[in-house]
Amino acid sequence: MSHQETHGFQTEVKQLLHLMIHSLYSNKEIFLRELVSNAADAADKLRYMALTNDALYEGDGQLRVRISTDSEKRTITIEDNGIGMTRDGVIEHLGTIAKSGTAEFFKNLSGDAARDSQLIGQFGVGFYSAFIVADKVTVRTRAAGHGVDEGVKWESEGEGNFTVESITKNSRGTEITLHLREEEKEFADDWRLRSIITKYSDHISIPVEMWEEGSPESDGPDGEEIPATEGQWKAMNKATALWMRAKSEVSDEEYQEFYKHISHDYSDPLTWSHNKVEGNQEYTSLLYIPAKAPWDMWNRDRKHGLKLFVQRVFIMDDAEQFMPSYLRFVQGLIDSNDLPLNVSREILQDNKVTRTLRNALTKRVLSMLEKLAKDDADKYQQFWTEFGQVMKEGPAEDAANKERIAGLLRFASTHTESAATTVSLDDYIGRMKEGQKHIYYIVADSYEAAANSPHLELLRKKGVEVLLMSERIDEWLVNHLSDFKEKQLHSVTQGDLDLGELEDDAEKQEQEKLAKESESLVERFKTALGEQVKEVKVTTRLTDTPACVVAGEGEMSSQMIKLMQAAGQQIPESKPVFEVNPNHPLVQRLNDEQDEQAFGDWANLILQQAQLSEKGNLADPSSFIKLMNKMLVAGLK
Repeated sequence: MSHQETHGFQTEVKQLLHLMIHSLYSNKEIFLRELVSNAADAADKLRYMALTNDALYEGDGQLRVRISTDSEKRTITIEDNGIGMTRDGVIEHLGTIAKSGTAEFFKNLSGDAARDSQLIGQFGVGFYSAFIVADKVTVRTRAAGHGVDEGVKWESEGEGNFTVESITKNSRGTEITLHLREEEKEFADDWRLRSIITKYSDHISIPVEMWEEGSPESDGPDGEEIPATEGQWKAMNKATALWMRAKSEVSDEEYQEFYKHISHDYSDPLTWSHNKVEGNQEYTSLLYIPAKAPWDMWNRDRKHGLKLFVQRVFIMDDAEQFMPSYLRFVQGLIDSNDLPLNVSREILQDNKVTRTLRNALTKRVLSMLEKLAKDDADKYQQFWTEFGQVMKEGPAEDAANKERIAGLLRFASTHTESAATTVSLDDYIGRMKEGQKHIYYIVADSYEAAANSPHLELLRKKGVEVLLMSERIDEWLVNHLSDFKEKQLHSVTQGDLDLGELEDDAEKQEQEKLAKESESLVERFKTALGEQVKEVKVTTRLTDTPACVVAGEGEMSSQMIKLMQAAGQQIPESKPVFEVNPNHPLVQRLNDEQDEQAFGDWANLILQQAQLSEKGNLADPSSFIKLMNKMLVAGLK
């Protein structure tokens, strides 16, 4: 007996449908690509499930997708004989968006049609794209292995509700009928659909069929009788797994469309690599570097990884075991001849074949990126803007490839005009001054804070380049990347500023003289600042600033302390080293101050200024303001 229920859509689905119905997409024909792609996925899933339960085929192992139209009724029907859905599956999959972070996604929508359509493309809308062209959608489905009376009918006009009804369905799989809007009736034309299938679905590995009418009986040119032919379902696509074809037989357009099929991205990829390996291991890989980062790339629950096929049989999506986390943006697939068909995620986790494949695929991606950086600097900069922060996780995660990863890193520097212009470590080394031993860098809260830091004053004066780091990951990065091509990375905010051969003997003698002449000044600062600082010393790293604070050699930098505090970790007690510039007019004036109380106030004010410049904040800003006001009032008398 038929049983019908009415359900309300999940809030996010309502929002998505509203965007669909109002046609955010300028390219409406992609609805067919999405629906055919889903149908092909359903066939892949059935093929995998049938490995252990052949009865799921129900005597019909010829998997395919069929598309038919009715121009008078303005309908398109996409039918597959794949895995199908149960009643619960229909309600779950066609009434909700089963993605973590969906609410956050919709917060990112701006109302700008062009920007939002790109976001939705990254989100992956699949089935709901039907409402781009249809004002009503009817779904009839039955799960493989279930009885013919366990079919389900789902229907909605894309508003707030949908209905679910029990039906009888003789064949397994899913049939989707789109009731087109009047203004979209062009899509009910056979030839229009054939051209779309050829354009978008040629790479689908099962036949995508349309009905081809037969011909009536007729007379030939010599009067002979030509018998009538019957109509038949005919494949519109090549129906061969694209990755199994020779690279010379696949066009760039086909590679790009296949990327969109597997990634549900609506932008072309930046680059790709198609590779077949034979020998000790046999596998084929097709790897893509996207042009845009997914909106939820930093979501911990986000699934990532490659599609896994074994001997052309689809096994699973998001097989993360084949790609390290810092390359989680890579899209594509691997088809292995060496893994068992019944492989599971648990088996993959600790498998020698998996480890070997992971190493090989990692090297393949690094080679792709190296080639992109060498051949097209603009495209690589585009890649870096989207995925640079993820790549910076690499040296800590992948020690075996640390040097190669480091070669792919990019940074702003004192030799570039803005944060958007970056240099490589090889660029830096190529510009190092004669006698320079270190790669100098600074980590700060922002590009502006790094670029304007007083710690750079002497290095700027000498024309020495400094890498400007301002992303949260940077402090983590430099803790795991101590050197590159035998050049040590040296922070300008930690320990002594070791300039090595960049300083001549005369400069060193002048520094020693200055330190000796300033001994009494240093002692006064030590007395005034007391336990607030670890040490007071004369500095040569400053030219225009009275003082700065630095972390002692081997101690935590201020940026690392911030990271640990943000993570709720216990911070070991540490005090800064206070470095004073005796050549600065303020310090020289202070050196003449006879009132030790006034000297102490000025010393504390200069210390807090230095801490504010270094950390971007103070533990007690109100006391700093009070002290500053006190000194300003005193100065006005």
